[in-house]
Amino acid sequence: MLRRRLARLAVTAVLALAAAPLAAALPAAASAPHLAATTVTYDAGQAPELADHITEAVQIWNDSVSNVRLVPGSPADVTISEGHGGGSYTIPDGLGAGEIYLDLDQAAQYNPTRIAAHEIGHIYGLPDNYDGDCSILMSGHSAGYDCQTTHPSADEAAQVDANFAGGATEVRPAAYAGCFSTGRR
Repeated sequence: MLRRRLARLAVTAVLALAAAPLAAALPAAASAPHLAATTVTYDAGQAPELADHITEAVQIWNDSVSNVRLVPGSPADVTISEGHGGGSYTIPDGLGAGEIYLDLDQAAQYNPTRIAAHEIGHIYGLPDNYDGDCSILMSGHSAGYDCQTTHPSADEAAQVDANFAGGATEVRPAAYAGCFSTGRR
């Protein structure tokens, strides 16, 4: 009888000792923050002629990066409009926010999906690069009329993921290591 009691006490003590670390870990795991991708909303209602190209550019970026997602929504962090003349441009309002203007005249000369993807790159914190390298999305028009690259390079995508690693913040890295050094000057 005494042996059974001692055996039960021993089993209970072993289970208690084994369960204590597990029980302590569960609340910590439950409260650990899960870093989900930052969601950036956009409204392209003022760009009906380029809507398909904008949708394609959004999909390209969503497939290329993991720390940020661009989705249609209201209120919009990013508004996209179109018009004639003035060249395409972006007016950023912090990382992941701002206004994009797409020039229809420019879109008739260059790949319109490339233009839209390039301007989204600015919303994601990437600067222009005018070295003419077509493999770099942010080279924009300096790559020439025949450049059809619509996807960010691996370095550009990695920089965007780094920009959004802690969510959308106003702080951007001082250098875009590797993104824009092709050896040409």
